[in-house]
Amino acid sequence: MAKLLEVKDLRTYFFTDEGVVRAVDGVTWDINEGETLALVGESGCGKSVTAMSILRLIPNPPGRIVEGSITFDGIDLLKVSDAEMRAIRGNRIAMIFQEPMTSLNPVLTIGQQIKEAILLHLGLDEEQATARAVELLEMVGIPEGGQRLRDYPHQFSGGMRQRVMIAMALSCNPKMLIADEPTTALDVTIQAQILEIMARLSKELGTAVLVITHNLGVVARYADRVNVMYAGEIVESGTAADVFKHPRAPYTVGLMASVPRLDATEKVRLMTIEGQPPLLIQRIPGCPFAPRCDWAIDKCTDEHPQLEEKTPGHFARCWRDPGVDARTKMPAAAAMAQ
Repeated sequence: MAKLLEVKDLRTYFFTDEGVVRAVDGVTWDINEGETLALVGESGCGKSVTAMSILRLIPNPPGRIVEGSITFDGIDLLKVSDAEMRAIRGNRIAMIFQEPMTSLNPVLTIGQQIKEAILLHLGLDEEQATARAVELLEMVGIPEGGQRLRDYPHQFSGGMRQRVMIAMALSCNPKMLIADEPTTALDVTIQAQILEIMARLSKELGTAVLVITHNLGVVARYADRVNVMYAGEIVESGTAADVFKHPRAPYTVGLMASVPRLDATEKVRLMTIEGQPPLLIQRIPGCPFAPRCDWAIDKCTDEHPQLEEKTPGHFARCWRDPGVDARTKMPAAAAMAQ
């Protein structure tokens, strides 16, 4: 598959009165056409800032992309004009934001909000845009689309609003879809429906999908590849199968060990990652995860590990390989890897 998006050494900082917050600090990754890539990590690790950097939606001030390149379909997004970026945003790259309850405008009908991007980017007339909007609503599982176009957001449930958000994102047939916590605040049944819709549409339309989540169940079921982020950096990267079966970064092992399993045949105590993520306003000489790590050695506090290829296509940022010890130190991680 051809590369669609390539991010190289991206650094997005926020300049505050207290100092410089290094929200994204030198990340490099790519996504192929028709691929689903998951960006995983705790709140505050830089996932959403990475997505907003791709779309150049970082508020300035205080935020600024200070270094790196973002190449989409052969275009460096950091070098194009604001007008050119507006033509790409919502058209060729679309985004589903975290909270469907607040992402829709309460004073505009669903039809007005869906048709806005269609009229702007596709050059259709009002009648054609309406027909396209009805088609989109039916595509995401909302019946009687022609009637529902006249309704307002408050007349939809949370799951239906998220379906509307997906319809809006797909309105211009984007080559890439960014889904930032697409199932936040939805119950488990609706979460599954939304994710199945995204997976089906990605397969049918060939759209590349970047899923930002902290839900490892979502990753295991839907992602082709995984990037695990911590403290503004990627600490592990590989195929979903490799990362789940053979985690190479202690942080990844900790995330997996904290997930309950319904198919467990015996009682396994869930583990927690003690402590808090570091303040990104401070320079950390060693590994940012060292104070919370069960495998930390003296070197971890003094030298910053680089992202190294442990096995073909599987990268991790760690001075040690916890894979062998993970089964004894964190049994839940071992069970999840089977």
